[in-house]
This record gives sequence, C-alpha cells and structure tokens, in this order.
Amino acid sequence: MDIGFIGLGEMGAAMVANILKAGHSVRVWNRTRERALPLAEAGARIVETPAEAMTGDAVFSMLADDAAVTEVFDAALIERAPRGLVHVNMATISVALAQNVARMHEERGLHYVAAPVLGRPDVAAAGKLTIMAAGAAEAVDRVQPVLDAVGQKTWRIGSLPQQANVMKLAANFMLASAVEALGEASALLGGHGVSMQDFLDVVTSGPFPGPVYQGYGRMIAEQRYEPALFKARLGLKDVRLALAAADATSTPLPMASVVRDSLMEAIAHGDGERDFAVLGKVAARRVAQGVDPGECRRSR
Repeated sequence: MDIGFIGLGEMGAAMVANILKAGHSVRVWNRTRERALPLAEAGARIVETPAEAMTGDAVFSMLADDAAVTEVFDAALIERAPRGLVHVNMATISVALAQNVARMHEERGLHYVAAPVLGRPDVAAAGKLTIMAAGAAEAVDRVQPVLDAVGQKTWRIGSLPQQANVMKLAANFMLASAVEALGEASALLGGHGVSMQDFLDVVTSGPFPGPVYQGYGRMIAEQRYEPALFKARLGLKDVRLALAAADATSTPLPMASVVRDSLMEAIAHGDGERDFAVLGKVAARRVAQGVDPGECRRSR
C-alpha cells in the first residue's frame, strides 16, 4: 500500500519501521524533521507538509494528544485531502475530539478509523501491539494489511470511531489503577519490613500474572523509573481523559480521581518525565511525610 504517516514519536517511529519491513511505501511527516531521518534511511520518503502525507491509499497518524491532533488535522487540511481517503488515527484522544474529527471527515467525504493501541514502545518495535479499531468495516478492511504490520491482533470494536477511544481510555485507567495499587502495596510491605520483590514472586506466580504486575511491580521494587516507557505526565493525560468521558455520561470513577491526584503529586515533585511506575515513589513519600492521601483530596 501507499500510505502517509504523521507523527514520529517513539511509538510512531517504531510503527513506520515495521510498515516498511512489510513492504509498504510510506511518506512520513513530523514537526521535528530530524526524527524522520532514520526512517528515510530505511526507505521512507520525508515530506515537508501534512498535506503531502495525506494522499495515496491511506494516512496514519500517531500524535501526542488532543492539542496536537487539532493543530495538525484542521479544517483546511481535511478539506484538501482526496475524497475517499482513509485516515487511521492511532493516538489516545478524548471521546469528544474523536466524535468531532469523525464528523469533519464524514462531511468532506473521507473515511475515519480510530485505532488506538495497547503496548509500549518496545512492544511497538516488536510489531506486537494490540489494536482496537472502530469505524466503517470497509475502511478497516482497506487498511488491515498495514495494521497487521504493526500489531499482533486487530480487535474490531464497532462502527463508531469513539468507541475504540473509550476502550483505550478504560484500559489505561485499569493500568493506572493497577500501578497505584502496586505502589501502595509496596509502601505497606515496607512498613513491616517485607521485601516487595518477595511479594511479587508470590503474587505474580498465582493470582496476578502478566506484564502489568510483573513489569511495573519490578520497577517499583527496584525504584527504577528511567528510562520511561510510559511517562507519568502522559498517564495523567489519559486518566483525565477517562474522567472527562465518565463525566459526559455521569459515571462515577472514584479510583480514577485517586490516581489522578497521585500523578499530579508525582509531577509536582518533578517526576512527570519519569515512568508511570513512579507512583511507587509517591506512595513511599507519603509514608515518610505522614501524609493521608484521602485528607489531601478532601482539602482540595
């Protein structure tokens, strides 16, 4: 396929590398052109504007947040795109923006597919992402060969693009809650002189197997928060998006509020660029300072 790809952060660059390996032709655009240079050496063609990327069979995008998506995919860019083009947005964005972008594409004769992913940059590099795709079935069919190049499986969620975004936000909310629980468990164990690693050996071999408890638990046990595979500030962004989605349907998410406050505390102490696992440091700091997190929330 002949595709464009917009957004070459760690995730986007890893995806493009695998798409090229699968034999597809890729035009790439990134606000910082230097990020595209290694991909050019692998066979990608660097273009100077998003409009040049938004041609061919489809365009894929992996931008950081709502603000970046809104800035790049403005009405002028969408208006100039060839009718019938499929846009696959793989970013984690708000439900409200997903609905708005889908409507803009439909009004201009474009196909819009939301395809957020589960997996960190190392998983993306291995081509093992879990993809949640929502949009018109025929549009997803058209881009499935490219999705197959970046993911181990594509789960088709429905015809409404925002449904895939809700699923991604729910998954990241669960991840955040698990890491918060691991951090608090570590603080509890430390108060009684029990090794966090010994604890993990027991629980991950029984009721809590898998990469979340094993991986993040080990990082907390080792107090290892760099290099960051999922930064705390991005985790806060996603938890806030989950809370906004819940607010739109009057759905209480009390745990999400707890995690949001913990991530805000991490960022306030200069740890926003460190890994999500820094929630373990937040829990330990509260013990050392004698802070009741519930009291902190009540005083807000």
